[in-house]
Amino acid sequence: MTTGRADALVLFGITGDLAAKKLLNSLYQLSARGRLPDTVVGVASTQWRVDELREHVRRSLETNGIEIDESVFAELAGSLRYVAGDYRDPDTYRQLGDALGEARLAVCYLAIPPSLFGDVVEGIASNGLNERGRVVLEKPFGRDLASARTLNRTLERHFAEESIFRIDHFLGKEPVQNLMVFRFANSILEPVWNRNYIDSVQITMAESFGIEGRGGFYDKIGTLRDVVQNHLLQVVALLAMEPPVSEAPNALRDERVKVLTAMQPLDSAKFVRGQYDGYRTEPGVDAESDTETYVALRTEIDSWRWAGVPWYIRAGKGLPATVTEAVIEFKRPARLLFGDPGCEPHPNHLRFRMKPDDRITLEMQAKKPGDALLSRSVPLQVINDKHASGGHEAYERLLDDALTGDNRLFARQDGVEQAWRIVEPVLDNHPPAVPYETGTWGPADTLMPDGGWHDIDGVHQ
Repeated sequence: MTTGRADALVLFGITGDLAAKKLLNSLYQLSARGRLPDTVVGVASTQWRVDELREHVRRSLETNGIEIDESVFAELAGSLRYVAGDYRDPDTYRQLGDALGEARLAVCYLAIPPSLFGDVVEGIASNGLNERGRVVLEKPFGRDLASARTLNRTLERHFAEESIFRIDHFLGKEPVQNLMVFRFANSILEPVWNRNYIDSVQITMAESFGIEGRGGFYDKIGTLRDVVQNHLLQVVALLAMEPPVSEAPNALRDERVKVLTAMQPLDSAKFVRGQYDGYRTEPGVDAESDTETYVALRTEIDSWRWAGVPWYIRAGKGLPATVTEAVIEFKRPARLLFGDPGCEPHPNHLRFRMKPDDRITLEMQAKKPGDALLSRSVPLQVINDKHASGGHEAYERLLDDALTGDNRLFARQDGVEQAWRIVEPVLDNHPPAVPYETGTWGPADTLMPDGGWHDIDGVHQ
């Protein structure tokens, strides 16, 4: 295991789309905070000189709306090195070793297609970087359980588990981390955070846009692999996990994995797939594609705390709003008092809104103004101002953690395997995708009991 803060960063795929949209911003922000190593080596097949890379970095920052401080950019530009070469060519890694010079501990970030992970890991190992460094991989970590295990066998030949950072940027988001803090920093929740008081949990990840020109990629992945198997199962784990024994990285990851281990495999009878009208005409999409752009499912967690509580998940594109949230619905009172005969009050529920804003809302009942002794719903809200929070963007935070060696917000192999175990029964054995119109909420109604899904604030369904 390598300990201490890295003194070099190697970014494979530095000329690619992910780097341009997310990672170069993070490099700039880390440089502004004095957190960027003195040596940053970009590796790509594009035949550029280092001055062309520096100009590319500037253009990307400007495109992303970064107000460039020239002194910060000069420091970032001065740290950049560039190696142009084929990821399968041993000479590329010899050049990389030369570019790193006397660096003691390098973090190698693989912002490249998963099909190249094995080649690059072998190349890194060929010059000993694995013995004094860490590796960061972007999801997906395989396409199913078998391929995830195959990938891990390649990784574990050259890196210890503690030196492998499987990045899921969702875990780096401020509102997602707030789930943990809100749960475990407030003792008032613990007595009711269980099957005795909670009736159900609903998690929604809705996007009002389509695949945005990514047809060639998305048609091979689909919604289940793209966001459910990773992002949304992690949200389930954060909501359902037991208190960790400490703040140590593995203590937190242990509890997340325990939740995934206790989750039932998905059942095709409780699983709905949808595809928005017009998807098959998108560039790069098969004209007869059955790839889903929408899924909805019901599952349960077989643990003492959660046995019998249904967990509902829905995610999709082309929906009426762009919203990510979790709603915890509590059980109805044993006897309904003070209710309006014409309008039965909804049970108390706690809403964690993660996108587009960071908001926590507890819906309670209070007296309705007037002479009648009737109740009405009253929202108690906490709204976090992201501009005043002092927090950092997800990729910036996670990249900083990888440089430090803090892996608490990264996926661990046993958790990856459990997530694939959960979804594997419906990866291939599933119902056909049901067409749905863009701007609607998709075909999930059959999964829900009377009352259906919670309204998204301001967008009825």
